[in-house]
Amino acid sequence: MGKHRREGSRRRRLLAPSLFTALSAVAVAAVLTGTHGLDLSDTTAAGKAARSTRAAVPVPAADPAAVAPPAPVAAPTPSAAPTADPTATATATPAAAPAAPTTTAADVALGTTAPAPAGDRETGTVGALFSGTPTAGDHFCTASVLHSATGNLLLTAAHCLSSTDGVTFAPGYRDGSAPYGTWRVTAIHTTAGWSQKGDEDEDFAILETAPSNGRNVEDVVGGNRLGTDEPFGATVRLYGYPADAEAPVLCTNTTGQQSAYQRVVHCPAYPGGTSGGPWINTATGDVIGAIGGYQQGGDTDDISYSALFDHTIADLYTQAEAAAS
Repeated sequence: MGKHRREGSRRRRLLAPSLFTALSAVAVAAVLTGTHGLDLSDTTAAGKAARSTRAAVPVPAADPAAVAPPAPVAAPTPSAAPTADPTATATATPAAAPAAPTTTAADVALGTTAPAPAGDRETGTVGALFSGTPTAGDHFCTASVLHSATGNLLLTAAHCLSSTDGVTFAPGYRDGSAPYGTWRVTAIHTTAGWSQKGDEDEDFAILETAPSNGRNVEDVVGGNRLGTDEPFGATVRLYGYPADAEAPVLCTNTTGQQSAYQRVVHCPAYPGGTSGGPWINTATGDVIGAIGGYQQGGDTDDISYSALFDHTIADLYTQAEAAAS
């Protein structure tokens, strides 16, 4: 598959040791162009998936003209899957459908972090990853539903997991309940750059899920289109599930360029657990990033990174969709 062009001297960071013992003994597994297995032994890593003990690395100053925040743009009307029917996919511990939101994702002021609105369509596509049945305090990363012809794909950070054993996804998870149901993760798709070298510029993964009660996840909650080659100065809604919280947080701000293949955004209070959270373009509704990449998402809670979404993830998406068919 296609790869970024880089100078031979460019340093690539490898996976850091996991701090999530719930998955630490799981065997490594991944799917990539017919090749199975990673040569990395952990299931989660430092950065936003688990706190790092490294000192924070200063963020290069961004060009103010490139990152001056424009006025927020209302979320577009989605063209993806139908509105969720919570009763159709209730789990063993079902919860009532979220009430209609009094605010929407578009109402969050630039540069501030707040709880994501319950019941909002876009928020419903974002969920937490669990090791087994969703239990309060047991989620370890964030993922989101990726629109596809197969209707069963998720987007997250590659450093979040390297095995599917017991991993489940709960979209719209909140306060110990999974209002739309849960879906079992069945395959992980990563790039060769990540699986072989832990390349921070390819720290993204596409996951396959099995049907739940006969329905694919996108059929229930909808999905976000993959966006590639977007300008660094895009304004995004950033979602994530902090490990010490039972509801997702949301921040809207304009992204900057950390390096040739890395985005950066300043949003407060994105600690461990938010890795894999989607960056959704306010102008298009497309997902153009996932918390990860440089410092595996960021060594500080107030700055987050994402690997650039270009032809590399587009090729991975094509392969994952074909494999899931």
